[in-house]
Amino acid sequence: MQLPPVIPLFDSFEFIQVGNSVVNQYITQISMKKVADAGLVIEHASDWLFEQKHNENNYKAYRSELTTFLHWCFDVVSMSPIEVTRKDMSHYVDYCQAPPIALIGYFNVPQFKLDKMRDERVPNPQWRPFVGKKRLGQIQPYALSDNALKTKMAILSSFYSYLTSEEYCERNPAQIWLNHSRFAANRQYQRQHHEDDNSLAFTELQWSYIMATVTALAEASPELHQRSLFLISLIYCCYLRISDVSARAGYSPVMDQFKHNQQTGIWSFHIPLSKGGKRRSVAISKALLDALVKYRQFLGLTDYPRPNENHPLFVRHKAAGRGRDVGILNANLGIRQVRDEIQSIINLAAESIEADGFAQDAAQMRKLTAHNIRHTGITHDININRRPLSHVQADAGHESIDTTSQYLHTSQIERHESAYNKPIDHLKGIE
Repeated sequence: MQLPPVIPLFDSFEFIQVGNSVVNQYITQISMKKVADAGLVIEHASDWLFEQKHNENNYKAYRSELTTFLHWCFDVVSMSPIEVTRKDMSHYVDYCQAPPIALIGYFNVPQFKLDKMRDERVPNPQWRPFVGKKRLGQIQPYALSDNALKTKMAILSSFYSYLTSEEYCERNPAQIWLNHSRFAANRQYQRQHHEDDNSLAFTELQWSYIMATVTALAEASPELHQRSLFLISLIYCCYLRISDVSARAGYSPVMDQFKHNQQTGIWSFHIPLSKGGKRRSVAISKALLDALVKYRQFLGLTDYPRPNENHPLFVRHKAAGRGRDVGILNANLGIRQVRDEIQSIINLAAESIEADGFAQDAAQMRKLTAHNIRHTGITHDININRRPLSHVQADAGHESIDTTSQYLHTSQIERHESAYNKPIDHLKGIE
């Protein structure tokens, strides 16, 4: 099979979560020989791209820039994106301004196409990561305009912001490069911290509509939505990533992950392998424990999980039609099924809140995804439930308290009220 000189990594959004055998083989080789975390990077990148599916133009632009950047990381410098520094980003810019001639195409072609003989989608051998221009049939010297460069780096900055929110990296070399470049005066490309932070979580009002929606669905159609109710509750209460509750290579969540300490009586949820390669145990609330009992009763199980109980955490409603679980009913949901199920609940809640006159809230909710539920749980526990930051840090799996502190939102009124009555001398008046 003929392949292009650079392997495209991400198909159109309809196929991105299905995977591609050619890409999988390529990433496996990169992981073994060059960049150990290439597989994890592709998982994160696919999740981030999938969240752009509501805007096809954005999706295509983000996919192209990300593919080019990861080609440079994997094929050119053999470096993980989390190791990239501002200096490395400057080298990447140099590469993009003068790419190898063999990687420049002069007409747009799809990155993937259907191979009828193999009955699968494969990389298009005509595709190239860089697109040059012709004038009157003559090839023009390749040039990258300032606008194209700014867009390229702004997209990469957005990707690094996502990786940071997932606690997969601690710096944003694309934004650092922009901040020190000749474009620094253009505030359009400066990161808007407050807007970014606020967009990570559902508000109290929005979240109440999500819970009301999924609870009503569970009562009306328990055979379909008892699973949805417990799924959303677990992600919210334990600050879980979608990958923590979804079946994927090397991981299939089971009931035994709910652990009971016989000495203390404490229940926790154990995550043996997160996407960031970390394991942790999360303290669970009485409300979540009650929800677990109700969910297990619906499944016909004992109230509490037994040690070594390997019953899938979220079973399918119908047998899998493809993949490693084909024909199996009693199997965990995959990432795509979990995302789709939660997204349908969010969309229904948005319709409900809009019908009640909150059009702006509805518009904001439609921009958020299942990924944002983790951030909502953390934000609400810190700002509403007033859990200590150190406790949230441990349950969220943050390495640094500074990461957890980013979820602490304080209004000007709250700061004024907390400062108004504080004394100068705490001992004054004490005899």
